[in-house]
Amino acid sequence: MGTTKDRKITAFRLRASLLERLKQDAKQQNRSLNNYVETLLMDATYRKPNAETMAAIEEARSGKELETLNVDNFKDFVASL
Repeated sequence: MGTTKDRKITAFRLRASLLERLKQDAKQQNRSLNNYVETLLMDATYRKPNAETMAAIEEARSGKELETLNVDNFKDFVASL
């Protein structure tokens, strides 16, 4: 994060219920409302999956190369524990 000089004052209109929820969540994490909302926005903006992760997501969604799980062997394994 940057210094206070890097920051700009801005205003948003939020539903009252959303604002109250944000305040509660920030308080539970012992953080200021500003810090909590800024962190949520940073996560939403900058935490995007890389190319390898996106390829894995697409592969899973396509259903290609799915393997069949033999549940009987798994039950035997769990029983042996």
